[in-house]
Amino acid sequence: MVKEWGKRKSCTPAQIAIAWVQAQKPWIVPIPGTTNPKHLAENLGAEAVKFTDTELKDFRTTIEKIELMGVRENASVLTDL
Repeated sequence: MVKEWGKRKSCTPAQIAIAWVQAQKPWIVPIPGTTNPKHLAENLGAEAVKFTDTELKDFRTTIEKIELMGVRENASVLTDL
């Protein structure tokens, strides 16, 4: 899915991922880590990737259709406090 969006927006999957995180809320700032200068340049290119409101809705709809496998955290950690 991310590769498809990269083709659609003429950018890399990494740039799509970073741009999508940036588009969620103005106070959310992705902090990708890399020691590779080429990856750093690629990551910085995410700033130029913009989503319309309709694209963000479509992206979210597609994400929600993905079946999750496994458990991220132990059930005792997931209880509401």
